[in-house]
Amino acid sequence: MEEAKAHTREDAMGRITSRKKVVHIAAAGHAGSRAVRRLDSLAVEEPLEIRVAGEPLTVTMRTPGHDVELAAGFLVSEGVIIHREQFASAIHCGGPGTGGAAATPGAYALGASAVDGGNTYNVLDVTLAPGTPLPDPARARHSYTTSACGVCGAASIEQVSTTSAFDVSEDPLVVDADTLVALPELLRSQQNVFDKTGGLHAAGLYDAATGELLVVREDVGRHNAVDKVVGWAVLNGRLPLTGTVLQVSGRASFELVQKAVMAGIPMLSAVSAPSSLAVEMAESTGLTLAGFVRGTSMNVYSRPERVREGVLTPA
Repeated sequence: MEEAKAHTREDAMGRITSRKKVVHIAAAGHAGSRAVRRLDSLAVEEPLEIRVAGEPLTVTMRTPGHDVELAAGFLVSEGVIIHREQFASAIHCGGPGTGGAAATPGAYALGASAVDGGNTYNVLDVTLAPGTPLPDPARARHSYTTSACGVCGAASIEQVSTTSAFDVSEDPLVVDADTLVALPELLRSQQNVFDKTGGLHAAGLYDAATGELLVVREDVGRHNAVDKVVGWAVLNGRLPLTGTVLQVSGRASFELVQKAVMAGIPMLSAVSAPSSLAVEMAESTGLTLAGFVRGTSMNVYSRPERVREGVLTPA
């Protein structure tokens, strides 16, 4: 209950959507076009600086909300943490001299009070548990991560293959093809903010054995949506994510395969195309990668034996 309340507080405080005046123009055939002034809902995009022990690690452009999960998932992707106990707390702050209430894994409270006037909720400082090594300063990103590019190739296949604590190649996961093609529509039905803005990516995590939807997160950045899903998992003590499928609403990039492998997710399913590097990495690590998963068909680029063939029916 406390966790649910904390998520509600974060969602309420996060500036997820914004209303702007637009001129809507609709074609009307021979009668000409018609222009109407109205309000339109936009997905908010703001920077989040993630710090560890007060030291800047990265800045990412994200949709506010679930920031603690985003930071935790990013730390999993970077190989800094692999279980809940390593994440001690997090605090939203406005920079030097501002403070706030700590957020622990069990209660993702927001940070500083509004009275200090310095908190924009765009800086999050993470405290790791004693004994957890701090991130290598050489890995700090001194330029921001855009909502489009993720890590932009900063890490190599060899690095991920050697630093991941989990071996997805050994996961005995098998999924019915009919189940897999139904996931994009199930994910789409949960995109509440997309319904308002049309401008967000989504990532959903599914239990392959039961078909249960475990968690869905939306963000302007596809990699951020995945980090929020992974962050939810690590903060709830669920890593490695064996026996799960990660469904994403867009294409499958190298960064998304990387994040799946680092979290122990054995299968990544995307509604659009994968990149060549994504396929290479999936083959190298033993992850099952499916693309163009839509309607009644898909392309399986690696480890196809995990997809149980059958008569595909419309999703």
